[in-house]
Amino acid sequence: MQRRPVAITGLGVLSPLGQSLAEVTASLRSGRSGIQTVTLDPLLKPIPAGVVTGDFEEAFTRLERPFMDRVQHFAVLAARQAIEHAGIDDFSAHGLRAGVYYGNVNGGAASVQAWAQTLLAEGKQASRPFTAMAIMSNGGAAQISIRNKIMGPVLTHGSACGASGVAIGEAARAIADGYLDVAVAGGSEAPLSAMVSGVFSGTRAMSQPDPEDASRSCKPFSQARSGLVLGEGGAFVILESEAHAKARGATIHGYLRGYGVSSDASHIGMPATEGQVRALQAALEHAGLRPDEVQYINAHATATDGGDVIEAESIRRVFGEGVDDAYVSSTKAVHGHLLGAASALELVVTVLAMQGSVLPASMHLGEADPRCSLNHVGPAPRSGFHIENALSFSCGFGGTNAALIVSRQPKPA
Repeated sequence: MQRRPVAITGLGVLSPLGQSLAEVTASLRSGRSGIQTVTLDPLLKPIPAGVVTGDFEEAFTRLERPFMDRVQHFAVLAARQAIEHAGIDDFSAHGLRAGVYYGNVNGGAASVQAWAQTLLAEGKQASRPFTAMAIMSNGGAAQISIRNKIMGPVLTHGSACGASGVAIGEAARAIADGYLDVAVAGGSEAPLSAMVSGVFSGTRAMSQPDPEDASRSCKPFSQARSGLVLGEGGAFVILESEAHAKARGATIHGYLRGYGVSSDASHIGMPATEGQVRALQAALEHAGLRPDEVQYINAHATATDGGDVIEAESIRRVFGEGVDDAYVSSTKAVHGHLLGAASALELVVTVLAMQGSVLPASMHLGEADPRCSLNHVGPAPRSGFHIENALSFSCGFGGTNAALIVSRQPKPA
């Protein structure tokens, strides 16, 4: 069966790099960091975090607010931005041919913490009436569906840091195989609560604030890296079959040309090169591309000691490490790790980089760890670089790896 080309017709983002496509593009060009220190009550020490400035309660009515956590605010608003960017009003006419594919790990973390506080500190025996809806991992997907009349599959993926990458890849598969015509795909995460931050601190993988400049706390691939930095936000793409997009006169911003997903089947918390290699190779095969036809890789690299080394080895095995091979960077250096929404944000960043002919930097790289030897973009963005094909890579706890390839042109028939 000939699979249908999958076009990207809309992008939406609320992130530490900006709350619009123009703001994020400007941040990529300048290298601006959205990381700052925050104090998450009742934790005593400040932590560095990628922060989305503002409170979005006012975007929703008083009747809607009890059902929603900050994570759903991000999901609804970023998805709406993508839908409007694609020139779509609502999806009611599509029936079962439109879907939502969503990635999320923590649900409504702030709402969970608020209920735990009232239970344990105040002795309350029941939560607020609508807490159940605010803490659901699939709450963001459901809210997007309800508000935009999306009546086909509404599916939430929770495969840790690969969640939204898997969501986007599976949406593309459904369109390519003819089950859907259009999908809203992406993820949202709001992990800046004491409960989530404390859990990650317990893994001993969190970075402390950089003593000179907190915005420089995340240093992927660097010899001086000290751990990951959490971030918050939401990001979505609108995927359509090429024929459907052209029939309605939509602008095509690129193609979701390749998708590879694999499991390490190795360890619940430690990544494995063999599993990552399988995902990267599967994405290239699906896209019909050789490694030397990919110009840029947005790496997962979280700035942890072991994770960056393992991923660098995976990339070297598939792409090589010479100057003629794909340039590599990790934009987590400036927006932090969005957990379940990481893949979606980094895919949007990758598409914007391709459109703007800019190679995003691994900011604060300094001296690269020799064990992470790659064709690094380096600590400053590079403008005027043509990107025909780019890959965004994500790896999650539990061993799920998701590789997405975006291209200016579809795979030849």
